Amino acid sequence: MRPTILLATFVALALSARAEDAVEEKDEFYPVSFGPRDFPRKVATCPAFNRADGTEIDIQIDYVDINPDAERTILMVHGWPSLWHSWKYQIEEFKDDYHLLVPSLRGFGHSTHPGDVESSNAMPDFVSDLVCVVEHALAANEGKRSTQGDGKVICMGHDWGTQVCHEMARMRPDIVEAVVASAIPYIPSASKPIPSSQMYMLFPGFRYQSFLARPSLAAKELNADIRRALRGTLRSAYSPPPKEFLNDEESFMGAWGDVEIPPSPFLTPEEEDYWVEQYEIQGFENTLQFYTDKNRHRAWEFANKQGNHTIPQPVLSLLPSEDPVADWVLAAKLLKSEQFLPQLSPVLLKAAHWLQLERPKEFNAAVREWLKTLPPPNQVQQDAIDKSDRGHAMDEL
Repeated sequence: MRPTILLATFVALALSARAEDAVEEKDEFYPVSFGPRDFPRKVATCPAFNRADGTEIDIQIDYVDINPDAERTILMVHGWPSLWHSWKYQIEEFKDDYHLLVPSLRGFGHSTHPGDVESSNAMPDFVSDLVCVVEHALAANEGKRSTQGDGKVICMGHDWGTQVCHEMARMRPDIVEAVVASAIPYIPSASKPIPSSQMYMLFPGFRYQSFLARPSLAAKELNADIRRALRGTLRSAYSPPPKEFLNDEESFMGAWGDVEIPPSPFLTPEEEDYWVEQYEIQGFENTLQFYTDKNRHRAWEFANKQGNHTIPQPVLSLLPSEDPVADWVLAAKLLKSEQFLPQLSPVLLKAAHWLQLERPKEFNAAVREWLKTLPPPNQVQQDAIDKSDRGHAMDEL
């Protein structure tokens, strides 16, 4: 499908969703057949680098490994503030048909961190961790059917996890056969980043990122009441945060004032307790690595110098129409995302930021239908492979 047609489809879907006059339905909670503690944790020891003191260090990445004898693998990558468990509905949907690898990223829960939150955790570092997890799982599952193919994965991302998946597909096409990208569009590094002042004028909901870019200050506020911070962020279109939420450069939770925040519509009490426990392990500071200026500049500089901004693999983009952060259809247009995604399939869901949790039935149905369009497992697409690059992504830094 040509880029102009894709953009027209996105815009038409967005206008249609916003023109609906129907009364919005309440959130519907969907139970799953497992609890967050039911799956045994696996741990991959992965190489990392602390750029502040110039030392190499091993970190441990926790992940869940489900149905390893399936023919095809889906790697599920969360964003912020999140955990592997944010994919619970997708795990429920695909656990019997696909091999699922679901990590908690470095700095989240039990997954450790190299230190130096400011500059040691750019996109290539996350890609290196995920390659490490895939290799660890394949080695651990040696002899299973999933290891008889070429070791490829479908990378499914949400929020920052979407950009990690895009970068993994761009950097390691020998490993990533397709991408499911949710919540945000592809952010190519072909041109210079939009200045913050201009970005805030277009999308005021990005202002919170200035506060999170100061990890020590932001973590102090968030760690003061972890349960409150999670409840204030994990909201739906029907149960939204205050209108001023995300627009403050000096506080993340300030817009909530002193009101009692209701539980998130996405989590049972047991699940909420688990999330709080996971964030109590390290606190929030190391999870804010996505927002620091040094990490973001390093990620842009690395990709910009490589120059291969087009992602030739099939990409399913699921964007929300009610996200308080930004109008992502407009953002995709400004970023010219579709020009770099020749096999893009766009879907717009009437949901806020956490669309995989808020609209799991629609989300899963769209993913399942799209998965049917992919070539059979183990079919190598030569135009999507750079055989010269098979080392860890971190080796290129």
